[in-house]
Amino acid sequence: MHFGLTEEQEMIVSTVRSFVENEIYPHENEVERTGEVPLAVAEAIKAKTLELGFYACNFPEEVGGAGLSHLEFALVERELGRGSMALTHFFGRPQNILMACKGEQRERYLLPAVRGERMDALAMTEPDAGSDVRGMKTFARRDGGDWVINGTKHFISGADHADFVIVFVATGEDQTPKAPKKRITCFLVDRGTPGFTIRHGYNSVSHRGYKNMILEFDDCRLPDAQVLGEVDGGFDVMNEWLYATRITVATMSVGRARRVFDHALSYSAERKQFGQQIGKFQGISFQLADMITEIDAADWLTLASAWRLDQGLPANREIASAKLYASEMLARITDAAIQIHGGMGLMDDLPLARFWRDARVERIWDGTSEIQRHIISREMLRPLGA
Repeated sequence: MHFGLTEEQEMIVSTVRSFVENEIYPHENEVERTGEVPLAVAEAIKAKTLELGFYACNFPEEVGGAGLSHLEFALVERELGRGSMALTHFFGRPQNILMACKGEQRERYLLPAVRGERMDALAMTEPDAGSDVRGMKTFARRDGGDWVINGTKHFISGADHADFVIVFVATGEDQTPKAPKKRITCFLVDRGTPGFTIRHGYNSVSHRGYKNMILEFDDCRLPDAQVLGEVDGGFDVMNEWLYATRITVATMSVGRARRVFDHALSYSAERKQFGQQIGKFQGISFQLADMITEIDAADWLTLASAWRLDQGLPANREIASAKLYASEMLARITDAAIQIHGGMGLMDDLPLARFWRDARVERIWDGTSEIQRHIISREMLRPLGA
């Protein structure tokens, strides 16, 4: 593995960082205060992203994307992590799972999403089924030649702006020696479909303005043409396209941590107490040393997992390790940065308290820390028969 970035990769980093600083930072305080992203601001961010050629940069060139590698896309997400998630949402990274679209689905969903004409959202989580995906109760039954869906999804990010939603629902059940095992199918559901309602979810302390929504299905009727992948093949689609999304959480955590660290480092060099900069006190300087070491470790762990995907190597354990370590690292870094700033660290004049609150959800969504530890240990023990 080569540890340096190419000239093109360095340009990706500088371009996205400049975009975040100039197009995202100026709107953050307003979004934090109101909990809303003004429509004009959202459209401007989206238009400028399209102009840069970075919209849907996680998709291959053959469908109109920028064709970035997993490593390059991780660099993009790392820089976006420095900004408000409610705003960077409009930088536009549709779900990679749309690559599973076939035939007419490509024209209705995949290509419009890549061009920025339609926005998507992904729906799996339910009130009684979070990490236990097979525990979902939303169910689709056959009725003639159609499917009829009933149930509820919640914590669905981006659904407030979505033109269509990628939904996983149960479509059957198999009896196994241990317990019944549900079969899962993925559906594409357009906003406005009869029996499908999108409504506001819960108020969250993390990522204000980046809303979670509740989806309700009440005898929502869909034809076979809305099935993404194969009937009862939802886990196959999920495993092929979604497991790498944990890299996004890891790398965005690194970006946020670096922004927070920059504040702590500058403050340590400027703030004086007892006649000298506080950074000269061992209690502060050692904290800074520990902080940057943790950030660098999370960064390289994350980029290494993306690199393994680009090499076609197994990466499930490495991705889980990156997500686990980076998300927990971010919690420690934001807490330490506030401690270095003292009382000012909790004031709205600085973004530290916001990043501190935002950091909490990273250990929960896209697989909790406990789930990541389960994946890591399972990957090590299974080859040994345990």
